[in-house]
Amino acid sequence: MKLYIKSLESYLIIICSIITFSAKAQQDPEYTQYMYNTMAVNPAYAGSTGVLEATLLHRSQWVGISGAPQTQSFSIHAPLRNEKVGLGLSVVNDKIGPSDELYLDGNFSYSLALGYEKRLAFGLKAGMRMLNIDWTKGRYYDPNDVLLNQNIDNQMKLAIGAGVYYYTDKWYLGFSIPSFIENDYYDDVQESINYDRLHYYFMGGYVFDLNPNLKFKPAFLVKAVSGAPLTADVSANFMLYEKFVIGGAYRTDDSVSILAGFQISRSFYIGYAFDYTVSELNKYNDGSHEIILKYQFNKNQSKIKSPRFF
Repeated sequence: MKLYIKSLESYLIIICSIITFSAKAQQDPEYTQYMYNTMAVNPAYAGSTGVLEATLLHRSQWVGISGAPQTQSFSIHAPLRNEKVGLGLSVVNDKIGPSDELYLDGNFSYSLALGYEKRLAFGLKAGMRMLNIDWTKGRYYDPNDVLLNQNIDNQMKLAIGAGVYYYTDKWYLGFSIPSFIENDYYDDVQESINYDRLHYYFMGGYVFDLNPNLKFKPAFLVKAVSGAPLTADVSANFMLYEKFVIGGAYRTDDSVSILAGFQISRSFYIGYAFDYTVSELNKYNDGSHEIILKYQFNKNQSKIKSPRFF
């Protein structure tokens, strides 16, 4: 097959770097601002904020590399009137190389009150995955290759996942498996269809009130994929005057990040993250960018603290 590249040597180095990364990381979309996009990985988070909340996120990964991942995520969730049940909807569009995958999930949670400001929530996620692949947009393309002339159009698969989420007004812990069903996914290294593997997520965070105008929140997200080593995201954010957020993060063997955010109003938050690649791949990209918008409706309710840090 023909390989269309400007520099064979540079291309091979990039591929080796991506192979190394792919062996350690997950196949699901990843987020640097996971602490503000929790329902994307754990359905038990639905309804935990106490109000109707909508989140919109865009991520451009490895800017400068053709066909690098691009992810858009939208979620909306709220508790029902009895506050024990939470419902949510999440939509994710993940594009890499010639593939475009759409995730559409409904999220359900049921929480138990374990004491003052303490709740344990159990969550279920059910939905579908829709995969499209246009092989002519790949790095390899040979019009005489039968496999590379069989595009995939709107291939739909079922997805079912679950999670638990324990939280108070100061800290939280969560564990989830976004999908128990192993579906097809696009392998950018092999330029082929492969079987997805189970993903396991364990997360947590704590909010320290350093003084009336300064809060500090360390957080972590550990990710495990069947047959691959653990990876971890560790972050530390400061909130000043309940308005400004600044912090940093580290993803094992992958990147270091700067995070910043601004609480525009009691209801509206905007955040930004920049990832600097620390692997060999940093020679060939200009980093990753991620922006998140979060809006909470009916934020004037007295029972909801303003603003929440998770």
